[in-house]
Amino acid sequence: MTAGSRLVSGLSFATLYVVAIWAVHIINDAVFGGGLVAFGVHPRDVSSLWAIFTAPLLHGDYAHLMSNTVPGAIFSFLIGVTGPRTWWEVTGFVVIFAGMGMWLFGGVGTTHVGASGMVYGWLSYLVVRGLFNRSLRQILLGVILGSAYSYLIWGVLPGTAGVSWQGHLFGALGGIVAAMVITSDDPQPRAKQVEPQPL
Repeated sequence: MTAGSRLVSGLSFATLYVVAIWAVHIINDAVFGGGLVAFGVHPRDVSSLWAIFTAPLLHGDYAHLMSNTVPGAIFSFLIGVTGPRTWWEVTGFVVIFAGMGMWLFGGVGTTHVGASGMVYGWLSYLVVRGLFNRSLRQILLGVILGSAYSYLIWGVLPGTAGVSWQGHLFGALGGIVAAMVITSDDPQPRAKQVEPQPL
């Protein structure tokens, strides 16, 4: 991919993320009166297992939505710059890990919604991926992001009422696993210039 196409890819996925979560929330609020939250994850309820794929698009209120908008857009952009395949692979790992973590370990009778599992997963992937694909540039990016967002580490621990720490923790684990196993983010070798041969 050229630098221009990488930028377009990153901006496209950042925009896709923001538009998706905001459109769903506005429709949920204005049309359904918040009723779509029922499509969140209900721990150990087999009938809601599929909701691990819808829960990241739903938010309890605008404050919840805003808290996930900016960091999610930044991380989505940074992963999207690597390419569409990488973005989809990482996001798939993160969504499944976060969703299954909430479904297995969340409190029975609770409902889990929000993109924060993806935010944590994307961040953990960005922080550690350079260690696995041996990219110095990505290691430096990981150090910067890890320092800037180090305060989020408290979100993976239980203690704050109403916060799905299970989604945060398992989303982060999904990002680490993605960094370990996918190869689409490996640095591509630069094409060698062929010197013209004299006649």
